[in-house]
Amino acid sequence: MNMTFKRMLPVLQEVRDMYPVSDELARKKEENDKAIRAVFGGQDDRLILVIGPCSADREDAVIDYISRLSRVQEQVKDKIIIIPRIYTNKPRTTGEGYKGMLHQPDPHASPDMLKGLLAIRKLHLRALRETGFSCADEMLYPENHQYLADLLSYVAVGARSVENQLHRLTASGLDLPVGMKNPTSGDLAVMMNSITAAQHPHTFVYSGWEVESKGNALTHAILRGYVDKNAHSTPNYHYEDLQTLCDLYAQTNLQNPGVIVDTNHSNSGKKWDEQPRIAKEIMHSMRHSSDINKLVKGMMIESYIEDGAQKPDEGVYGKSITDPCLGWKKTERLILELASLK
Repeated sequence: MNMTFKRMLPVLQEVRDMYPVSDELARKKEENDKAIRAVFGGQDDRLILVIGPCSADREDAVIDYISRLSRVQEQVKDKIIIIPRIYTNKPRTTGEGYKGMLHQPDPHASPDMLKGLLAIRKLHLRALRETGFSCADEMLYPENHQYLADLLSYVAVGARSVENQLHRLTASGLDLPVGMKNPTSGDLAVMMNSITAAQHPHTFVYSGWEVESKGNALTHAILRGYVDKNAHSTPNYHYEDLQTLCDLYAQTNLQNPGVIVDTNHSNSGKKWDEQPRIAKEIMHSMRHSSDINKLVKGMMIESYIEDGAQKPDEGVYGKSITDPCLGWKKTERLILELASLK
């Protein structure tokens, strides 16, 4: 075996004991969960915004950013529910370079998974305690979800993970909304099959246990665009794409049809400053079709304090070190505009 076993990591309960969730914070999370579930269940027509940095790189800047979101949330609470993105295990597409806070709590230091595991729980807990937000994270490693399960209100399964059986089965056992992205190839059948699998009960092996899941009725689609055979980004957020998804859902017996539309990635061709235009086009499509209006539950937006991206050694506070993001001033303006269009 061409690997070295470095050390045993703490078991789940040890980590939770280090950073426990108080009864007050647990009640706040349940309040958030109830509101978010109501949107995906069709009882609330507010717009979900899953919004935040491409990758959570440093605690101070992330908390600063989320604190700004909390002030805007109060202004738009009748129209929009904000779920901050705190993506803590975000690899580069090739697997090279920075892999996220779980691997490197200090982007300038060597990987340290023990420090990373503690850092990501501490960050999500601090977000809940200081802002009242229970946030979103990407389920890159299904078994690691346990370390954050009592803190998250939303989970995304990425375009490169959506075909993986363990991701699908784990999603079937979660009691919060899980978004399944279309794969990088753009094959919507893969995404729909993943949603179907996650909405059904299963028996499988998880963390060394034989477990049974009940099925997750709040599993739904995320459209993020795709890359064609010539490596060109192709969007799938247009009116016709949303209508196609409506038709695909109509051919199934899936519960709670819904989609979150990603305004970045291949939908923008990673042109981060196109996100406001894309978001407003989605709102336009919703106004022109009752079916699309019912299907679209919200959007996913990559946003941080400063516009664009930087190299990790540049050290600009609040500027992404992975994919470029929309800066705060443009983000605040966009949220308020979306609220006025809802």
